[in-house]
Amino acid sequence: MSRAADRLKVVLNHLDRSGATVRASFTSGQYVSYHQPQAFRYTLDTDLLSPEQRIAYEEDGFVLIKNLVSPEDIDQFRAEFERICKREVRVPGLVVMRDVAIAKSEFMADQKAVSKLQDFVEDPELFRYCALPQILKYVECFTGPNIMAMHTMLINKPPDAGNKTSRHPMHQDLHYFPFRPADRIVCSWTAMERVTRQNGCLVVLPGTHKSTLQEHDYPEWEGGVNKMYHGVRNYNPDHPRVHLEMEKGDTVFFHPLLIHGSGMNQTQGFRKAISCHYASADCYYIDVNGTTQENIAKEVHEIAEKKYGVDDSVRFEDTWAVRGRLVQGERTSL
Repeated sequence: MSRAADRLKVVLNHLDRSGATVRASFTSGQYVSYHQPQAFRYTLDTDLLSPEQRIAYEEDGFVLIKNLVSPEDIDQFRAEFERICKREVRVPGLVVMRDVAIAKSEFMADQKAVSKLQDFVEDPELFRYCALPQILKYVECFTGPNIMAMHTMLINKPPDAGNKTSRHPMHQDLHYFPFRPADRIVCSWTAMERVTRQNGCLVVLPGTHKSTLQEHDYPEWEGGVNKMYHGVRNYNPDHPRVHLEMEKGDTVFFHPLLIHGSGMNQTQGFRKAISCHYASADCYYIDVNGTTQENIAKEVHEIAEKKYGVDDSVRFEDTWAVRGRLVQGERTSL
């Protein structure tokens, strides 16, 4: 048995939380077969992820898949983004966001003023990303066969204006979601061009998905913070970090409790990515009153009240129920 094969067997046993015996066989130092569903908490048996990929997600909270989305699809998403920025396309419910530094400058109608498109579910071209078969087959590894697309974003990280406002504070996505269980939620995040440390790639803290949801709030940054960019209040800055540098079409799937963020864009260009948070349709809504999520629920309600005139009868979970779209299987709960 090779050293690599021996290490794999050790890790498989380490992951086994059921007390059952892990059985693995190796031939000529190569993995042959393994079947122990109880050993995995965060991934499901779909025969798509390799044992190594499942172990990586179980231990780290993310897995990166190379070249998953075609350049042709990405170019079409980019073209639709530009049409929206030029106001050639108007999308109901779409939220157009601007970097706080840009918002203080003279308004521009093109993409240079836009840092993010959020909730693009009513745009057929952009929403096509959420239903790509190659994306959904991986999503099913985490959610199961009944899949809801819950939160959509196209991120256009601008060059930093000098105040470091293009940063995204370290956070857990579950802070924004009033549905559970967390282990049946996953984010798909696809690079629309080469993503590096220089233009603000994702930064993740491996293994933090094993913790609980922590308290979030706006960080006290001198240059200001973008709207709804909450961050973990007391995360450990000494925790080992991984910078996810990616090529166009690469896609990372990660757990909603994984602490992550992104640095400032130190280049002259924009850094684009498209993403969707998925949840099992078997998930259920929770009441966030009395929890650490009260502050985000209040902020979302204030925005909805100002933009749509909603009253106090509209709950935090109601604002999510209208966003969700079934993309595979049956809408059993959400």
